[in-house]
Amino acid sequence: MNAVTARIAQGVTSIAAEDWEACSGTANPFIGHAFLAALEASKSVGGRSGWQALPVVVDGPDGKPAGIAPAYAKSHSQGEYVFDQGWADAWERAGGQYYPKLQIAAPFSPVPGPRLLLRDPEQAPALIAALEAVTDQSGLSSAHATFIAPDEVELFESAGWLIRQGTQFHWKNDGYAGFDDFLAVLASRKRKAIRKERTAAVEGLTIRHLVGAEITPAHWDAFWVFYQDTGSRKWGQPYLTRSFFDRIGQTMGDQVLLILAERDGVPIAGALNLIGADTLYGRYWGATEEVPFLHFELCYYQAIDAAIARGLQTVEAGAQGEHKLARGYAPVATYSAHYIPDPSFRRAIADYLVREREAVAEQQEYLGELTPFRRGEQQVG
Repeated sequence: MNAVTARIAQGVTSIAAEDWEACSGTANPFIGHAFLAALEASKSVGGRSGWQALPVVVDGPDGKPAGIAPAYAKSHSQGEYVFDQGWADAWERAGGQYYPKLQIAAPFSPVPGPRLLLRDPEQAPALIAALEAVTDQSGLSSAHATFIAPDEVELFESAGWLIRQGTQFHWKNDGYAGFDDFLAVLASRKRKAIRKERTAAVEGLTIRHLVGAEITPAHWDAFWVFYQDTGSRKWGQPYLTRSFFDRIGQTMGDQVLLILAERDGVPIAGALNLIGADTLYGRYWGATEEVPFLHFELCYYQAIDAAIARGLQTVEAGAQGEHKLARGYAPVATYSAHYIPDPSFRRAIADYLVREREAVAEQQEYLGELTPFRRGEQQVG
């Protein structure tokens, strides 16, 4: 492999944080050492979770990682947000064994970002080749790099991986000085609707933004109740353990923004965000009271407030959700890359992706016409 050494590390925690971050950087918290190590240390991954952390590392001439892929052996397709269960069913009906597979991802996080973490950008082909070798030599059905950065599409495609496209809804900061500046670029009817929603959502409530040491164990206890309720309704059981939240509070607290709604001093709802270099990432939300529009207020409008206050360029509020359109979040393309060693299975997937890509493009064009911006003020994802 051109005088480089590729290896499988025994988890993120087996790699020194400084070596990891020399490859990952610190702009995107979801591929940072603190976040991924917290998943392992809290047993949110590993054990019987179906996520076995196996980072694939290409070492440079100095013996330190020149490139890392946050890879996991997966025994299911849960917690990925790029749905391949239909592929699994088809492969197993044909007599194959789809699981385990190799997943290159930030677990439980539909957050676009680099999946080839490179101290030396020239090592990208070697790292992709190493992922293929791990898949082939381990007898895995496939490898999947999900929510890859747009500038990684060409790297994977050049290596022969199949590219899949999806859609998310992101808010873009056009240099707004405050929320009213943002509202000013919306159509009048949409502007009035948002103001009405915000007023109704916060009636009788206090909204608090907490960062770092301001977040106490009592706040995490409250949020854990919210998270469990949402997790049990969405996924059957929550993906993350209680100790995960304590750990990110301890190891990356300055990147954690917890937005709480309180009634008479008691939290009744909360939204958890992570703060990146230029993006606010909304991740989890939950509530113990049904309050009209409170979900929109905490997850979308308060996130916009926080992003403007911090000078951040983007709010990413998670996967799916066409209801975000009316709140000023515009459709943007997301990408994943898929390595399918079996030729016949690869052809079937490739044919499927051609049809899917056409449908996604049509959907994105249609959704782009539904944003609430005044004509001439349309946001571009």
